[in-house]
Amino acid sequence: MHRSRLSTLLIDAPAAEAGRSVAFWTAALGTTSQSPPGEPQFHGLPGAVPGLVTAVQSLEDGPSRYHVDIETDDVAAEVARLTGLGAVEVGEWQGCHTLRAPGGHLLCVIPVHSDPAEFTAAATVWE
Repeated sequence: MHRSRLSTLLIDAPAAEAGRSVAFWTAALGTTSQSPPGEPQFHGLPGAVPGLVTAVQSLEDGPSRYHVDIETDDVAAEVARLTGLGAVEVGEWQGCHTLRAPGGHLLCVIPVHSDPAEFTAAATVWE
């Protein structure tokens, strides 16, 4: 048994465009931008989407796109569940597994990052 939930909406922008992207999305969504300590590639947009962490992510390479993160208390089990549903694993970075879902969309499976009570209340239990 493990648990997972949709936790994060990321607006991916090439590094050269990240500043402009952050400025646009903060103005468009009426929020501010905050970078977590030690993670300058992420620019959080607090409160932009209630219940979801929303951020602009600066990419070293790749096109502009959107992707979601699914947080889980068992990364290996969640990756296995999603690949069983047709996703294909395309990479791993710092314990986060990147998958491509049927239809081509990217998603990451990450360890729980949210408040434990919030995770417990919102997560689906998988047998």
